[in-house]
Amino acid sequence: TLFAADGYRIDNFRSAVPDHVPGAQTLDTAAARALIASEPTAVFIDVLPRPPRPVGLSATSLWIPPPHHSIPGSTWLPNVGYGRLSDELDAYFRHHLQRLSDGRRDKPLVIFCQADCWMSWNAARRAAEYGYARVFWYPDGTDGWTAAGLTLAPSTPAPSP
Repeated sequence: TLFAADGYRIDNFRSAVPDHVPGAQTLDTAAARALIASEPTAVFIDVLPRPPRPVGLSATSLWIPPPHHSIPGSTWLPNVGYGRLSDELDAYFRHHLQRLSDGRRDKPLVIFCQADCWMSWNAARRAAEYGYARVFWYPDGTDGWTAAGLTLAPSTPAPSP
């Protein structure tokens, strides 16, 4: 099954997404750039999952995850877009939303991943359900950003609290 009973996408995340998220406003690239210009304190949150350690690689083997590039100034909160979050991952997401919003439920939060990625849809819906009033969903994400000729910057995951 693709969806959990609560409506979150739980499988086949890289597929066509709907045109809106309940509780969020959808942005295209021009609107995302306009938001940066009009509200420079808007928080951009990348929810692309972190690649897992390869199966079968011994615990003593060195593994360096591939580099990640994102919208400049954004914060990378990997894995928070899964349909089902562990208690630890849910706490991680809530902690960083609280930190990034300065405790303000009305601070603009722009949530993105890549084009046709349900991770950003799930995370935007979840942020709205947590009570954040100004959630924006940028469904084209880093793909739309680079297609517009804009650059990405190296990014590392936000640390666990």
